[in-house]
Amino acid sequence: MSIQKNKVKVGIIGGSGYTGGELIRLLINHSKVELVFVQSKTNKGKYIQEIHTDLIGQAKIKFVSKIDNKIDLLFLCVGHNQSKKFLDNNKVDKKTKIIDLSQDFRVNSMYNERKFIYGLPELNKDKIIESSSIANPGCFATAIQLGLLPFAVNNNLNGEININAITGSTGAGVKLSETSHYSWRNNNVSWYKSFNHQHLNEINLNLKFLNKKQHEIVLIPIRGNFTKGIFCTMYFKNKLTLDQVKMLYKNYYKNSSFVHVSKNEIDLKQVLNTNNCIIHLKKEGERILITSIIDNLIKGAAGQAIQNMNLMFGLDEDLGLKLKSSFF
Repeated sequence: MSIQKNKVKVGIIGGSGYTGGELIRLLINHSKVELVFVQSKTNKGKYIQEIHTDLIGQAKIKFVSKIDNKIDLLFLCVGHNQSKKFLDNNKVDKKTKIIDLSQDFRVNSMYNERKFIYGLPELNKDKIIESSSIANPGCFATAIQLGLLPFAVNNNLNGEININAITGSTGAGVKLSETSHYSWRNNNVSWYKSFNHQHLNEINLNLKFLNKKQHEIVLIPIRGNFTKGIFCTMYFKNKLTLDQVKMLYKNYYKNSSFVHVSKNEIDLKQVLNTNNCIIHLKKEGERILITSIIDNLIKGAAGQAIQNMNLMFGLDEDLGLKLKSSFF
């Protein structure tokens, strides 16, 4: 595959899953990117479009088993606990920047001489711009933190924060399991990992650093009977008026490319296939209700990774990510 000048040369490790497919789709349509290779242990030699059939006619390249070090950026798009194993077993040039989409470096950020910066641009934009290694946030963690950041940075989180978050089946990955195949998932809803979801580690690490008051996050994740998206509701007691809360969010997200606060109640289709997070605010008595919605595979994974890439290479933050939702 020929390499064009003035483009960011990128490679992907683990490109056969749902997140890998979205990452490929977005990168091959990015005007400042050259996709050099996509690695897959299980699909070596197959054309990408054989696995990601939505890319027929767009990605006429094959999966490879070995990496090419002549790149500017490497995306690690493998399962949790697999990124560190990959770096242990493969030599990656020190000059090559890395964006890891697993959870391996979100809390324990050091790996040899690399320090992974937590890649939530709405929290760490300046650090991301200067970094060479990024730990991309989890999907639940993204929706929840974007919903709570304006309170946290103003030290306004206190007491118990109750969160219900329903996610589509793609959040479970491409491999079939008892709770992800069609016969079980269709017309069905259930909770899982209540109170102890793994994304709580990164959420607590960031919010407790920002917010000095005592607070506790209680998260109930729910499996939805749809494929994509996260619909997250959060509520807790707070003395601020609704107008004061709206001003907090307006000020915090005034320069954000992708976070938008809606005056009207929101629904999941508004963000599907986009890198947007839409937030709605409501006050009832002493309680504030925050609704936060994202596409779990884009703003919750591949799109946010590209947003980070844009920042790392001095590109417009929204380049390649000006996407409209599939509303109907």
